[in-house]
Amino acid sequence: MDGKVKAERRKNPREGANPLSNITFAFTLPTFWAGYHRDLEVTDLYKTLKEHNSSYLGAKISKVWQKDYEAYRKQKLLNKEKGSTNTGRKKLKEPSLLKVLMKCFGVQLIFYGVIYAISDIVFRLSQPLFLGLLIRYYNQTKVESMPLHIIMTRLYNSSNSQVHEIDEAIKPVMQPIFLGKLLSYYTNDPITKEDAYLYAGGVVLCSGVLIFITHPYMLGILHMGMKLRIACCTLIYRKALKLSRTALGETTVGQAVNLLSNDVNRFDVALIYLHYLWLGPLETIIITYFMYKEVELSAIFGVIILLLFIPLQGYLGKKTSVYRLKTALRTDERVRLTNEIISGIQAIKMYAWEKPFSYLTERARRREISVIRGMSLVRGITMSFIMFTTRMSLFITIVSFILYGHKITAEKVFMLQAYYNILRINMTVYFPQGITQIAELLVSVRRLQKFMMYEEINAENETMDCKQKESKNDKGKNDTNIIEEDVRDGKRKTTNYQGEYIMSLKNANVKWFSHDHEDTLKNININVKSGELIAVVGHVGSGKSSLLNVMLKELPLKSGTIEVNGKIAYASQEPWLFAGSVRQNILFGQKMDQFRYERVVKVCQLKRDFTLLPYGDKTIVGERGISLSGGQRARINLARAVYAENEIYLLDDPLSAVDAHVGKHMFEECIVKYLRGKTRILVTHQLQFLRNVDRIIVLKDGEIEADGSYDELIAMGMDFGRLLENSAEEERPGSVPPSRSNSRNASSTSLSSLKSSATEKEDPIEVAEARTKGKVSGKVYAAYFRAGGNWCIVATIAMLCVLAQTLASASDFFISQWVNMEEKYVNETGGVIIDINWRGPISRNVCMYVYTGLIVSTIIITLLRSITFFSTCMRASTRLHDRMFRCISRATMRFFNTNPSGRILNRFSKDMGAVDEVLPIALIDSLQIGLSLLGIIVVVAIANYWLLIPTVVIGIIFYYIRVFYLATSRSVKRLEGVTRSPVFGHLSATLQGLPTVRAFGAQEILTKEFDQHQDLHSSAWYIFISSSRAFGFWLDFFCVIYIMLVTLSFLVQDDETGQGGNIGLAITQSIGLTGMFQWGMRQSTELENQMTSVERVVEYSNVESEPPLESTPDKKPKESWPEEGKIEFKNVYMKYDAAEPPVLKNLNFVIYPQEKIGIVGRTGAGKSSLISTLFRLAELDGVIEIDGVKINEIGLHDLRSKISIIPQEPFLYSGSMRRNLDPFDNYADDVLWQALEEVELKEMGLDSHINEGGSNLSVGQRQLVCLARAIVKNNPILVLDEATANVDLRTDELIQKTIRSKFSTCTVLTIAHRLNTVMDSDRILVMDAGRAVEFDAPYVLIERKGYLNSMINETGPAMAEALKEVARQSYENRTSTTL
Repeated sequence: MDGKVKAERRKNPREGANPLSNITFAFTLPTFWAGYHRDLEVTDLYKTLKEHNSSYLGAKISKVWQKDYEAYRKQKLLNKEKGSTNTGRKKLKEPSLLKVLMKCFGVQLIFYGVIYAISDIVFRLSQPLFLGLLIRYYNQTKVESMPLHIIMTRLYNSSNSQVHEIDEAIKPVMQPIFLGKLLSYYTNDPITKEDAYLYAGGVVLCSGVLIFITHPYMLGILHMGMKLRIACCTLIYRKALKLSRTALGETTVGQAVNLLSNDVNRFDVALIYLHYLWLGPLETIIITYFMYKEVELSAIFGVIILLLFIPLQGYLGKKTSVYRLKTALRTDERVRLTNEIISGIQAIKMYAWEKPFSYLTERARRREISVIRGMSLVRGITMSFIMFTTRMSLFITIVSFILYGHKITAEKVFMLQAYYNILRINMTVYFPQGITQIAELLVSVRRLQKFMMYEEINAENETMDCKQKESKNDKGKNDTNIIEEDVRDGKRKTTNYQGEYIMSLKNANVKWFSHDHEDTLKNININVKSGELIAVVGHVGSGKSSLLNVMLKELPLKSGTIEVNGKIAYASQEPWLFAGSVRQNILFGQKMDQFRYERVVKVCQLKRDFTLLPYGDKTIVGERGISLSGGQRARINLARAVYAENEIYLLDDPLSAVDAHVGKHMFEECIVKYLRGKTRILVTHQLQFLRNVDRIIVLKDGEIEADGSYDELIAMGMDFGRLLENSAEEERPGSVPPSRSNSRNASSTSLSSLKSSATEKEDPIEVAEARTKGKVSGKVYAAYFRAGGNWCIVATIAMLCVLAQTLASASDFFISQWVNMEEKYVNETGGVIIDINWRGPISRNVCMYVYTGLIVSTIIITLLRSITFFSTCMRASTRLHDRMFRCISRATMRFFNTNPSGRILNRFSKDMGAVDEVLPIALIDSLQIGLSLLGIIVVVAIANYWLLIPTVVIGIIFYYIRVFYLATSRSVKRLEGVTRSPVFGHLSATLQGLPTVRAFGAQEILTKEFDQHQDLHSSAWYIFISSSRAFGFWLDFFCVIYIMLVTLSFLVQDDETGQGGNIGLAITQSIGLTGMFQWGMRQSTELENQMTSVERVVEYSNVESEPPLESTPDKKPKESWPEEGKIEFKNVYMKYDAAEPPVLKNLNFVIYPQEKIGIVGRTGAGKSSLISTLFRLAELDGVIEIDGVKINEIGLHDLRSKISIIPQEPFLYSGSMRRNLDPFDNYADDVLWQALEEVELKEMGLDSHINEGGSNLSVGQRQLVCLARAIVKNNPILVLDEATANVDLRTDELIQKTIRSKFSTCTVLTIAHRLNTVMDSDRILVMDAGRAVEFDAPYVLIERKGYLNSMINETGPAMAEALKEVARQSYENRTSTTL
């Protein structure tokens, strides 16, 4: 839709990079370099690679899916036709999304898996052999002095973290065996120094080769996941464009957005684990064999213990996914609520309803948190396993080995520890992780598939085809929007235009939903000749909008036929605008034709508005067309249709939202003159135009009551003035199907398409989403912890963490001491203990008990730590959300007008999700790793203090790599977040304007646009994954160098004095330390990235808020205030934004108690702004007094709750009618029933359900519900804002009558478009360009021949006479009564 030319982006560096650059990730360097010097911007993003280009993947997957889907549909139809006879009925097989994905991407995935498996098995499993030999080399020189901390492989804490990324490849799990080989050079079998060098080389080489395979493999897998995700997104969007009305009733916008934001993200994570599902078990078998050779049966016990954790983890995993589903549902619910609130925020503020809505959200949030809490506890337990599973298995093996009567040696214990670590990582981390992730992925795929199986528009048309073999035309995607179709039907067309009709309906019956009792339209027969102008009239809910929907093929026929020969242009009843400039809204993706554009603007009466708008037609329409008045939106909506140059125009009440004189011009110049010769079908409530149309169709209760020209109908005795009411009296007996306006939520959202920064200079600037720059400050962390609880709680958690780590280290240290004693005091030959000459400080049995005690307490403390930690995190997250929500619901209207709802929702869905689920895990990981690092460093220092030097050096190198990476990663991550919003916004806007989009056949353009948004996001995402892999790769690269230095340094300075034990310990520690370091860095960056979410949430917790809701005690007005309802304006100025010129200028007037005031003026004159000032929705200078109380001194609730309003766009939210009338439960039911009766909605009942946005009521009915609200509140001041705009005369009169009877003792302000509604007011205030130009009784103003008089004359001579007569009479009545 963006008419802007997108700047060509630079080529992706990955394209054409040489193999070496791909393996070493050198192609990411330019990005890092740029990111290091400044924050990256959207303009820095590259072109997407062909293989993950949205339109390419979309076409690829759509083709496969469509094929399956078509086959399924045909089969379904066949089965339907065969009906009860079972012959030839095949079992229906739903097309499977999973199979489609496999068809598209399976081969590549399998290829990756095989490569990885081979490298992993070969290099990992050969490493231990070298290590074992190396140990032996050292041992042969000095056996005695070996303080066997070697076994202490503190190194293996290295994996102490829930490894989200598989960087374990480098923690060379097999290195111990190499080390064993190296050390064995020193034991009995003489190993030469040359051999030792070889083994050392082997140790280093294995690590080296692995990093060159693992990292590119990981990038490949992540890239695969990304491709799957993109493919699914485009698939969803393409489907959304085809959804039928029935399907739209079943799904909400929120749900579709959730599929796009949450469900598809599973692909990014889950694929990493896929191959471990078979690699794990395979490696287990190989390893168990090796261990069996070392310690016989005992090995089997240990492995069994380790594997027993798998079903336990499987069970916990299952729990997690159950929770996951529940969370998804409850999050949907909360986001839906939030969405409703943000969309209707203006009405909520005017009704002073913040409290009940905050309560609703907080309740939804509490229900959501209770599930997330369960999920977190399960996660906490799973993460604790990491601390103790290996230690437990080792413990079992050693104890049973001793009980079998063997002696434990350094080499054996050491090898076992190494083996268990590989096993643990593969089997108890990745394997169950893989199972749960894949299970979750399958759940998501099922959700996506359900969405993909919803009914489609053309599907229905084809079912029709089978039934009635009707016009071929319907097979098209939507009318004749498809070119080839026009060609195919070419012959028929030409004949049509001569003799036949351009559109005909025969015996059409229609239902909105298959479960409705009655048809919405019954037995409709209409034939439309080319070039006719037809008016469709009827009271609210008579089926006018439904008729247009049938013509648009939005509503399927239940029976009968429809034929449309020609393209349709459509203007919906509730204007639908997307976020873009006014010009883009009118062109709607068509080429700009200056001459035609000018004419369209002129006939739609937009010329003057363009001069008033700050940037003319380049003005950016806020998300729901927020910066425009209702009339302007309606006219732009009409201009879009007129500009389209199609054969048939369906105009759904375009004249009601505009003032009478503008409406008259539009009707005459645009509909009658400009569109002459086109076929026009106009739904209208403006009876004054009926004389000028060719034909009038009168609808009543879904049937055609009359059809003919004006004179024919008059001759038949139709009295138009009464027509619309009379039909009401008889209308009641049956329950009338509530009409659904076509605009499901037509006007509600449209796109905040992010403009590329390459816009022309004079264009207005859209308020860009705030992106914080630079580091996440300490304040954010403090805010998070403070939300979690007081410092005492935080300190307790820290203590528990330290304690758990200490115990774990102690158990490792203890076993090394014990082995020392065994080596010294126990001799064994040929597997039989010869003599035990035990002289240790504690006996052999005590050793066993101590060891047991240490292991058990480690387990207990670790679990305790996890549970307290996660519950604190949950508390933090609840408080953060509540604070943000309270703040947003109290924000000024200015905030909502400048921030599109997608952006605000993003904080509530995406960012809140991260704080709830991802952040706690990153945080506990970082803690756990930090402590393990400390543990390792302490132990290394004990063994050989010289090693501290290379350790410090490598620490510094790592720190700088991290700084370099973080600068880029953070801005890339932020870019990714910012480029993601438009994708969601685009989808939700499309869903809301679907009928319009389809009528104009704009699917192609919109799909293209979606692909562009998606490509922008993919580009950011690809940079994100490749840069994070590059980071891992370079860290590992330095680790390998470090290992090499340490290992070789011992061989070089080998002077027969080096103690084998110290040396072995040093090597293992160096290996462990680096593996750990790199994971620690990774997690700390992850933590910072997740903290940005907290930062964004906290940021919205201090947006500028409105003045206080409650008054200070000394200023609080009396309960009974305002007794009279006298309103006084003194020098009032009002602006929506401090930087802009005032919208209302210097207003001074008094409205006396119980006066009925009409407010008129051209569109954009400031009528609605006047109401905003009364409700204090914007900043005002000057004073407004109500009954002598200055309104800017009292609380907003005290003010707003005392003024009733019937807003321009009726605000309803999903829930019962009762909640809509009285969300506080302040009134008894009989009051509510009474109110419903007065607005004639009694048959709907208090318990009837109202959909989101009131989409199951017609616009008129929604307006009546708002009127009922006002009746219930019964305030002394009532404001009507264009309440009569979208309503037929009957409803209009009902509203007027109710107001006269129920509000006779109130002060009533009416903003009117139709002058007839206010001509009998006491006085009329005429606004023009923000000033009050006239204010007096209507009759007096007419006599003055001023503004009002000219407005009246513009309605046409007959109407003007009538209006003046009304004014005169009411004036005379008034003066006579006062006399």
